[in-house]
Amino acid sequence: MIGLEYILNLYNLQHIELAEKLGIKKQNINMWVKGRQNIPKKYLPVLEELFGIDQSYFGREFSEIDQLEIQKEKLKRDLKPVIKKHEQQFSLGEINDLVEVPIYDKEEMNAIERDIEKAKLVSKFKAAMDIVDNNPYVETYKLIVELLEKVQHESVLHKTIEALAHYYEVLPEWISSEPEQEGFESEIFEVFDDHNY
Repeated sequence: MIGLEYILNLYNLQHIELAEKLGIKKQNINMWVKGRQNIPKKYLPVLEELFGIDQSYFGREFSEIDQLEIQKEKLKRDLKPVIKKHEQQFSLGEINDLVEVPIYDKEEMNAIERDIEKAKLVSKFKAAMDIVDNNPYVETYKLIVELLEKVQHESVLHKTIEALAHYYEVLPEWISSEPEQEGFESEIFEVFDDHNY
């Protein structure tokens, strides 16, 4: 779905209403939404101002993450939330590090932030599985899913995953969630070293 179409649906705005706001014909909006014609650059700043959404969203195909980001922007406009505090969370990406994440006074905002984070994780997990057509590690992924389904609240699972992340330097050394993690890691690293040939 093209971004403009999703945004119009989300804001419950008819093509004719947008056309009137832009001073153009409804057919132009129909062409943009159907992808038969690109949105002229002169209208992008107007759309950005009208919806409070970055102009890069209007003409592109939307992913689930894009849809959630737009829902978040609409919620911000509707609810006018206040940031109560910031929490540090680990962020995966080009640089794996802790980032400051806002915690809002409106639970709807916090919920959509969690939904966005989950959608990003699902996307990364799928991308990791799609690296090769005949992924030799499918059985390992099955085990990971089983562990997440059956023992996701067990501390040994979380400690071991964090230890693996430190061992392979996915996590910076200084990131540790619990004081006893360092002792756990020094013991488990000996096992890893013994079996890593």
